[in-house]
Amino acid sequence: MIDEGKPLFLQIAEAIEESILDGSLDEEGQAPSTNELAAFYRINPATAAKGVAMLTDKGILLKRRGIGMFVSAGARDILLAERRTRFAERFIDPLITEARTLGLGADDLAALLRERAARTPTEGSTS
Repeated sequence: MIDEGKPLFLQIAEAIEESILDGSLDEEGQAPSTNELAAFYRINPATAAKGVAMLTDKGILLKRRGIGMFVSAGARDILLAERRTRFAERFIDPLITEARTLGLGADDLAALLRERAARTPTEGSTS
């Protein structure tokens, strides 16, 4: 998991986010403690705590005093909304800019997308 170019606390936060998105951490379920994360990734507990705090500040995790950290209700929806926004900024906005340069409208883009999607195998297919 370690990516030398990215701060460890961000990698911890992203790993927790992925676990929420893929369903391995349920909403309102208990999340790993900072000590568990530190032991698992063999990092300083303060580094793990910084990643957890980042998610707490975003409303993804909540601390129940004396019990532990839990995934907030609605956390998955928050994360999906963030991902959609990043996706649009990274891919859709430049696509629209290039499409305008080429004189393509929304209908043209939709047709191209449908055409490409039909030619691209879906995940899990054997074609």
